[in-house]
Amino acid sequence: MPRKTKLVVTLGPATESPETIGQLIELGANVFRLNMSHAKHEWAAEMAKLVRRESAARHTHVAVLFDLTGPSIRTGDLKEPYELKIGDLVEFRKADTEPSIPLSTTVNYPGMMDDVSEGKTLVVDNGTLLMEIRTKKDDRIICEVRNAGKLGSRRHINLPGTRLNLPAMTDKDRKDLSLAVECDADYIAGSFVRDAAHVQELRSAVEALEGNAQIISKIEDQEAVRHIDAIIQASDAIMIARGDLGIEVAFEELPILQRRIIKRCHELGRRVIVATQLLESMIQNPTPTRAEVTDCSNAVYEEADALMLSGETSIGKHPLRCVEALVKISSRIERSGGLGYGTGVLLRDERQKTARAAVTLSDSLPDARLVVLTRRGVLANHTAMLRPKTAGFYAFTPRETVCRQLALTRNIEAFKMPFAAGIDETIERAAKFLIDRGLVQPGGPMVIVSDLLSDHIAANSILLHHA
Repeated sequence: MPRKTKLVVTLGPATESPETIGQLIELGANVFRLNMSHAKHEWAAEMAKLVRRESAARHTHVAVLFDLTGPSIRTGDLKEPYELKIGDLVEFRKADTEPSIPLSTTVNYPGMMDDVSEGKTLVVDNGTLLMEIRTKKDDRIICEVRNAGKLGSRRHINLPGTRLNLPAMTDKDRKDLSLAVECDADYIAGSFVRDAAHVQELRSAVEALEGNAQIISKIEDQEAVRHIDAIIQASDAIMIARGDLGIEVAFEELPILQRRIIKRCHELGRRVIVATQLLESMIQNPTPTRAEVTDCSNAVYEEADALMLSGETSIGKHPLRCVEALVKISSRIERSGGLGYGTGVLLRDERQKTARAAVTLSDSLPDARLVVLTRRGVLANHTAMLRPKTAGFYAFTPRETVCRQLALTRNIEAFKMPFAAGIDETIERAAKFLIDRGLVQPGGPMVIVSDLLSDHIAANSILLHHA
């Protein structure tokens, strides 16, 4: 059976060559992520071109995701890293202010001093350093170090349980967004999304630039969890960014949150990506730990649409082996079955109910293929959310952009094909296409679901067709 779980691969110094990008596509990469926290514009534009070129050479549809930096809080530049001991006092101050103690650095968010409270925890560098806020002033805070470690330049700061009044987008994000639209990005991910208004602000910015990218909201803090339903409904897809989220919440709560968010995405009909530290040890090692294998297996068992690799493929020593490992894990777990959240999808309109009927029919017929005819990809995504069990699930659309945007959707393989004036001829074209590629046998059953115009009437329809 073909693999159902899609793979998002982050490009970086370890994977920036055309040869490596081509190999990653051949191994099973479906979406390439460009992390704008680290990428320069010239590099990102070149990577987008290479992805398009290498995927076209292999006659496949691979998507490009621009991941915006978002309004993250970072420390300033230091001449040398600070070696910190338990009990040391560290100062975080506004720019253009003078240090008041020896261990001092600036922060890029001047509003932090207004948002925090004494006694709260401050986390640096994804949990490497834990501190307690001891003193709060108008222009600085002073923290006590709770564990020994090293503080370097431009380190990321988390403030668990603190509501931050950061903007949805920074000036850098807007410049990066313009580049993404110029590069015809398929997806744009918003970092540190905290409510539905942030999602809409990003979507409006894309539309103002006349971009076609779909919006992925990254869930990274407690504020986002509190507004999760509204964020899901406002987004095209959700990314469970477990790095920052795992710092913002108690670590024992993270697996529960992951499962709860995946379930809610199923119910509300949105795609979901599980990200961060899937195969972290493989940045250095050629094989995953058994704990990592189990972690990835759980995400596949929960029937997430996609799994995402970050440092493993951007800077790691074994990027190709990482993709191979995820392909092996996901393919094996899919054969054992899934959690079945697709049965809980909330069916709100006729189109979704038609999709449910088509999935039920195709699952009941031995060797049936499920085919969706779609212009914008909406019906294809609705159908995929119901998690059909068929070994062959295909979408036909006349638009290249839609093919690429379906690269993130679980289980489905999209093909570009011009539609005929009548739906009957379109179905015949689709059947011949699948037969010619050996994806369906002549005479084999095909369940066709469509919302195309038929005799100038928009009709949600299901047809059992024999190829």
